[in-house]
Amino acid sequence: MAAEGSVWEILPVQESELESLVCGGLSVRAAAGRVGVHYGRALALAHSRKWPVSTKRHSTGDERAAIRAALASGMEPMDVARAVGVSSSVVYRVGMAAGLWVRHFDGVTRKSTTRRCEYLLLRARSMDRRGAAKAVGISVETALDWDKGVTKRNGQPRSAFVPAGPDVGLYNRLMSVLECVPGRQAVPVEIVPVERVEKVISCRYLSVLEREKIADLRRAGEGIREIARQVGRSPGTVSREIARNSSNEGRYEPHQAHRRSVLRRFRPKVAKIAANPALAAFIQERLSLWHSPEQIAGALRRQFPDDQAMWVCVETIYQALYLQSRGGLKRQVQAALRTGRARRIPHKRPDQRRSRFVDEMVMISDRPAEVEDRAVPGHWEGDLILGAGNASAIGTLVERSTRYVMLVHLPDGHTAEAVRDQLVKVISTLPEHLRGSLTWDQGCEMAGHKSFSIATGCPVYFCDPASPWQRGSNENTNGLLRQYFPKGTDLSVFGPEDLEHVAQELNARPRKTLYFETPAERMRDLLAST
Repeated sequence: MAAEGSVWEILPVQESELESLVCGGLSVRAAAGRVGVHYGRALALAHSRKWPVSTKRHSTGDERAAIRAALASGMEPMDVARAVGVSSSVVYRVGMAAGLWVRHFDGVTRKSTTRRCEYLLLRARSMDRRGAAKAVGISVETALDWDKGVTKRNGQPRSAFVPAGPDVGLYNRLMSVLECVPGRQAVPVEIVPVERVEKVISCRYLSVLEREKIADLRRAGEGIREIARQVGRSPGTVSREIARNSSNEGRYEPHQAHRRSVLRRFRPKVAKIAANPALAAFIQERLSLWHSPEQIAGALRRQFPDDQAMWVCVETIYQALYLQSRGGLKRQVQAALRTGRARRIPHKRPDQRRSRFVDEMVMISDRPAEVEDRAVPGHWEGDLILGAGNASAIGTLVERSTRYVMLVHLPDGHTAEAVRDQLVKVISTLPEHLRGSLTWDQGCEMAGHKSFSIATGCPVYFCDPASPWQRGSNENTNGLLRQYFPKGTDLSVFGPEDLEHVAQELNARPRKTLYFETPAERMRDLLAST
């Protein structure tokens, strides 16, 4: 009983020793074991005395040095932990901090990929889901997730399973669509049991009986709308069914069509970009030049007019980028997209702005109609992009019909006089027929617009308050320029040569509104024709 009492009761000498150990960095549990008192009583005493309680054992400098030396020699972390006398978590923390150990998170995924391959091989041999699940040792619900190619962990919503390890190729082949699809690798068609093919999954999908009726009515010479009326489906459903599931010779065979439809449902499918290295390389190259996905999609159709395997829509490129961001590649996505965003955000209306221009001005409502329809070249839109603390600025000019960009160097600041002088210098380099007009917002930097018009013969029109869309080409260009000159940048460090280089890059980008020609090409043709 005396021994038990010595454990439960903390004597003043033991309390003093506990305080020195705990305040010295030792955990309460370790200090209690060294002094020989109960851990619960020691922890309560530490809280009441407000000692710096630590529930972890802090490794000493000698231990950390020994861990680093052992990991550098090639020892496994568990062996290092036993040799030094610390926990494995301490070894992992010290090793990762020193750059000697990288924790691998795909170990579970590797094993799961192998097990899924075993299950899918049984399914490929015509075994039903329940039998294959029992053979592998999983539940039927888990087998259903494996059939769909999804996974569910830690209470999170189901997401697409990403394989890892040496069985990735086998897994992808088993999960891919088992027929030849343009742009994808051809995979031999597996034999699917008849009962699985003819099983009615949902009324949303056409059944074998409906497809047989469609084939009979087509042979009888009925039209699409009459077939749809008799089958009880919409004409669009019948039309798409015949177009997608007919043979190359144009024959519609109901059982073959149904089999194709079932195989097409297999998920996940191989992405078109991932399956075509040439397409992926083209897109990556254009992204490195900061072309937008829409510009890339348009350039693909123009450069490969006869090769539909090299065609993708804008959404396909965006999904490829955003799917990577959900997989932990946000930095790469931010580097690829001009906006720098790794996820989508809805478009918002611009904030209301107060008018800052008080001088007499000619409003945009008085601008000639020929400027509005962009039919006549030579009409420009202008604005400033400001640097850090609004202390520096760059002038931007965009020609409305060709979207040709000119940047104005402002070495003396962006006062009204400095902006006027530099604009006069730039506009004077243009031929007279390209000095039609200049549209600007109501910024105070254009207070000298009258003297500018007298010097250049180019009238200035001002937008309505809070109406940046009235000079939309320039607003869009300013957004593109922010990729080269981010907000908060000191713009005074950029010289005329730097601005000319940026303008040349923008003018070499294909534009959708120009049918994916470049502004430089349009301006070249314009100058050559006059």
